[in-house]
Amino acid sequence: MSYQVLARKWRPQLFEDLVGQEHVSQTLKNAITADRVHHAFLFTGARGVGKTSAARIFAKALNCESGPTTQPCGTCPSCIDITKSQGIDVLEIDGASNTGVDDIRELRENIRYLPSQSRYKIFIIDEVHMLSINAFNALLKTLEEPPEHAKFIFATTEPHKIPITILSRCQRFDFKKIGLNPLQERLRYIAEEEKISIEDAGLAIIARSGGGSMRDALSTLDQVVAFCGEQVDEEELQGLLGLVSRALLLATIRFILERKPGQLLTLVQNVDEHGHSFRQFCQQLVEMVRALVVLKVVTEPGDLIDVGEAELLELKKMAEPASLEDLQRVLAVLIRTEADIAVSNFPRLTMEMVLVKLAGLPSGIDVATLIQRLEGLEKQLASGLPTPQPAPVEQNPVSAPVEVPLPEEPTEIKPVAAPIVNATEKSWAGLVEFVKGRRKPRISSLLEQSSLLHLDLPCLRIGMPGRYFSLADSEMRQAIQLLAAEYFSGTVKIEVEKIGNGEKAPLSLHEERTQQESDRKKKLRENAIEHPLVKSALDIFGGEIETVQPIDKGFV
Repeated sequence: MSYQVLARKWRPQLFEDLVGQEHVSQTLKNAITADRVHHAFLFTGARGVGKTSAARIFAKALNCESGPTTQPCGTCPSCIDITKSQGIDVLEIDGASNTGVDDIRELRENIRYLPSQSRYKIFIIDEVHMLSINAFNALLKTLEEPPEHAKFIFATTEPHKIPITILSRCQRFDFKKIGLNPLQERLRYIAEEEKISIEDAGLAIIARSGGGSMRDALSTLDQVVAFCGEQVDEEELQGLLGLVSRALLLATIRFILERKPGQLLTLVQNVDEHGHSFRQFCQQLVEMVRALVVLKVVTEPGDLIDVGEAELLELKKMAEPASLEDLQRVLAVLIRTEADIAVSNFPRLTMEMVLVKLAGLPSGIDVATLIQRLEGLEKQLASGLPTPQPAPVEQNPVSAPVEVPLPEEPTEIKPVAAPIVNATEKSWAGLVEFVKGRRKPRISSLLEQSSLLHLDLPCLRIGMPGRYFSLADSEMRQAIQLLAAEYFSGTVKIEVEKIGNGEKAPLSLHEERTQQESDRKKKLRENAIEHPLVKSALDIFGGEIETVQPIDKGFV
């Protein structure tokens, strides 16, 4: 006799065998007991969670010779034929292979005839979402007015692809992914029946690899037995599945939280030497850190995390001293790293640098603690009492811009205002302002960058920097001379000299304003550093002053 894979050999035959789907089993049994069986059912859920198996069990329960019953006998001809998928009155149709309207028309013709041997004619359509729109339309009329002897059971992994007109005519049952503990218990029972020796840790690995699917877990168990024989070793199991050991993962998280980058590099070398995928290693780290976050938020996680009891105790011990903020930061970095490793040419280097970075992250401060400190600081300032100096926060200083209000008494340095032309006092600054008023931006800009060397009318000698001297051609000089004559109300003779290369010359108007503004900023920074409110803020946050912005110049 040929070998039968475990997924088929241990396929559920009774409602009680449907692991993790008790809500579906109980509802179907109640419907049979109360004689309120609907004519169309829709079973949805992930792959390998028992949809088709539940459909077969339900069909056996309806057509069993001792039924309808919640406990089909499994020995009558109807039950045997359904178990072997050979039932004449129970038709299993693959929706992916029979997608056309002609297939549904043939089905409709078949529905008209009474069942030949059984109580009901039952149609099980798997992957029903693969049917075409025309096929669904052809099926719609039959679902609206089905014959009394016909029952429909649809199974799908993608219910959103089914037209709403079909969904509204079916009773929908959502199959859940199977939790780690019930999946592990079922694997233990099957392993004992098959005389397979395997530790609980190995069963947990196989159950976790199934991803909530019983069929996938049993397929993995088949593969493991084929490789290891009836004595399954945990290390061989991890090597076969390409998984990093849970002990190494726990050690990695522990060294991150204990700030030990050297040990982390050793662990990465260990992962590389065993030929593990760094992307899978990072994915497993993400799952483990997520479990720590859940344990910080929920006292009894239940099905929120898929770990065994021994590992759960280890995770709780590790999560207790860690802060939620630190774990969330670690989780965010690892999630980004998983995507980076997928496209990196140096996956080991990427993993090493990320782990070293995580081991060097400073501890975060609880927001509530900061708010409490700030409220205390505000009360002290409002009462007018001297502000106490709190103990510095033990963390690396973080540079952040601090906006400082000006003190009530203004400093001696005032904002630089543009020179005002006095009708009775003519000056170089007045001339430049006059040229601006005549809307001559090119000339006024050139004069602002130039220095006044001598002013004794009618003589006006101007010094221009070397980089601008070429602009003072004869046409420019003529324009300046005409504007100066108009401003001084008399004849003016313009002389232009080139300055630079270390020559000392009076400051230009632009240089004077720049120097005054620099002196002002320097004074503002000194005032800000000495301000008591700023000192207290720096002590609380452990920061540094990066920039100072004057609020009297349009800054908020």
